[in-house]
Amino acid sequence: MAQALGLDFGTTNTVIAVAESGDETRSVSFTSPAGTTDSMRTALSFLKDRQLGAGALKVEAGQAAIRTFIDNPGECRFLQSIKTFAASALFQGTLVHARRFQFEDLMEVFLKRLQAYGGADWPEGAKRLVAGRPVHFAGASPDPALAVTRYNEALTRLGFPEIHYVYEPVAAAFYFARTLKQDATVLVADFGGGTTDFSLIRFSTEAGKLKATPIGQSGVGIAGDQFDARIIDQLVAPEIGKGSQFKSFGKLLDVPSNYYLAFSRWNQLSVFKTLKEFADLKSLVRQAEEPEKLELFIDLIDHDEGYPLYQAVSATKMALSSAEEADFRFAPLGKAGEKRVTRRDFESWIADDLTRMEEALDDVLTTSNTPADSIDKIFLTGGTSFVPAVRNIFHRRFDASRIETGGELVSIAHGLSLIGERDDIEQWVA
Repeated sequence: MAQALGLDFGTTNTVIAVAESGDETRSVSFTSPAGTTDSMRTALSFLKDRQLGAGALKVEAGQAAIRTFIDNPGECRFLQSIKTFAASALFQGTLVHARRFQFEDLMEVFLKRLQAYGGADWPEGAKRLVAGRPVHFAGASPDPALAVTRYNEALTRLGFPEIHYVYEPVAAAFYFARTLKQDATVLVADFGGGTTDFSLIRFSTEAGKLKATPIGQSGVGIAGDQFDARIIDQLVAPEIGKGSQFKSFGKLLDVPSNYYLAFSRWNQLSVFKTLKEFADLKSLVRQAEEPEKLELFIDLIDHDEGYPLYQAVSATKMALSSAEEADFRFAPLGKAGEKRVTRRDFESWIADDLTRMEEALDDVLTTSNTPADSIDKIFLTGGTSFVPAVRNIFHRRFDASRIETGGELVSIAHGLSLIGERDDIEQWVA
């Protein structure tokens, strides 16, 4: 019987893994109305269901949530990238069909749906839950203590006697270290949806048992979602009024840019819809110099176009990982939503973000006093590691023979489950 579950509660995807005999691991399989998969999009849908009783909500997660949202436009409340709210003191919950859900409520509901989808494949009786956490949480002023408190509240409700937290890059490093043939200093770079994390670890074998000595850690709250925001800011925001003006007491003023900051974070659009700022935006239409653009902005919010926008941006970003040019297509904008994007343009939009990522890399090397040539292996993981400009950071600084990739979606969860089986788990916890 498995002793522990490894939980990689990701910004974009969530994976739960179990360690079995030896170093063997497996992902828990989930069967939902949308089919069977071993990873779940970190998304929730809430739909009123009178068959369940007055005020009752039918909840789905992952791809099933996406399907429910698409099939029930205007009736379904859809939330994605829940993790991005974890460390924000400003996020005090969101209204879902007149019911307020705090962060811990959303996390609990999501994980309980996964447990239901897991069915017989969910390992009953596991005593430990080992959850990953970023070195630095996403957000402008993240509060890591608040995030862990919220995690604890949600995970305690699942009934696990023991809950441990391990830095996500440490778990990925452990997953990778199984393949090492000799002692090695390993730099793990984990590029997710919300955060980029680095962990530097010395792995050695003593009496046949893997031992790790942490050397250094660093991170920054920038990753794939920030890249998405740059694409939206360049291609979509100008079409819905960014840079336009409105009249107020005889003066021309710029439409507040904070509205477009909210819009560029597609995963937060359904929350923005319930805020005072959205009501303020609607009030500007009559005074706007280009009212049709603000009307289009409002229409996109009212019709919950956040997910279709995510699909369009994701498709463009993925295409640019293997081609020098790609088409961006977002039908709700009409002809304005059809644009050609070059990789050079995209890389210029994310240049400042790449700089901050590289500064975090410099930080872990400098603070740990580790010369680049003393690192034996560099392991790149996480979905954003596919972006060529991200990989180029490492190919400029390290010999290609030392750089390895793999397990982009599963390495963290599987590493967490392996750590959970160890007697020396305290050595690994954050």
